[in-house]
Amino acid sequence: MHEISTLESPHDTGIAASAMRDAACVAKPHRRQSAAAFDLGPLREVDLDYEANERLLWCYMRPANALCFTPGMMRELNSVHEAIRDNGRSNPLDCPRYCVVGSRLPGVFNLGGDLAYLVACIKARDKAALTLYAYGCIDAIHACSTGFDSPVISIGLVQGTALGGGFESAICFNVLIAERSVKMGFPEVLFGLFPGMGAYSFLSRKIGAIAAHKMIADGRMYGAGDLFDMGLIDILCADGEGEAAVRAYVARTGRRHGQVLAMNRVRNRVNPIPYSELKDVTDIWVDTAMALDASDLRRMQRLVSAQDRHGARAA
Repeated sequence: MHEISTLESPHDTGIAASAMRDAACVAKPHRRQSAAAFDLGPLREVDLDYEANERLLWCYMRPANALCFTPGMMRELNSVHEAIRDNGRSNPLDCPRYCVVGSRLPGVFNLGGDLAYLVACIKARDKAALTLYAYGCIDAIHACSTGFDSPVISIGLVQGTALGGGFESAICFNVLIAERSVKMGFPEVLFGLFPGMGAYSFLSRKIGAIAAHKMIADGRMYGAGDLFDMGLIDILCADGEGEAAVRAYVARTGRRHGQVLAMNRVRNRVNPIPYSELKDVTDIWVDTAMALDASDLRRMQRLVSAQDRHGARAA
């Protein structure tokens, strides 16, 4: 059984006192199903597991070729989100109450945008394809931030490196759980771009506009402890304890699920991030990407090679 007392959260100062109660919930057998109820057909880059006893859906990224948000992965993630949304509307008493997004890759959450695909679009002057890809990214991010417009709490589970769009996607969840050795950062400044699919919007609401601008512009890597202190990570746990942290959170909030949903709605009302804002920023990102010069594209290509090397190590 996982050691629940290793969890740390600014919102759960009584975790040590309640560890035995939570552990009893965590120790129950977990009945995993294939989540076939969503009728999505075969998925190549996403794995789904459903625990009916907790109404807990696990969604794991499993990229086929690159450790990034490939166009195929984005289509599959958005199809999962749409299925959750449809299920919440048609059968709210039987839809998932929690959706956890994590990664199957050891040491990697996600390394961001598909740089090889971006370079190909820019070289081909295919602005329409680049825009379609970018809109797919904000579709996914906005869905997670709003709980799929359903009675669902979205949880990001980060157990490895998150760069660029990987970092961007992590901060969109209702709850972010990360293991202590995790590192995150925005490397886009290295090739003349910026994270354009929600980073500024979410960061400015959470840590303020000045701190958000600095984090995006400096291009440095941040440790999980630093991000926890900033308030970007909600629950920090020991390495290897990520899934246990999720289960403990579900156990603590199960009886007050409605209250947590209500507070998420309040947060989205007081500090809304409308889809139109994400779209406007993404349009600026697309224009900036299409204007990159040959030297910027060469630097992007070098990072593609770095992604490949990172992928080989993870494999």
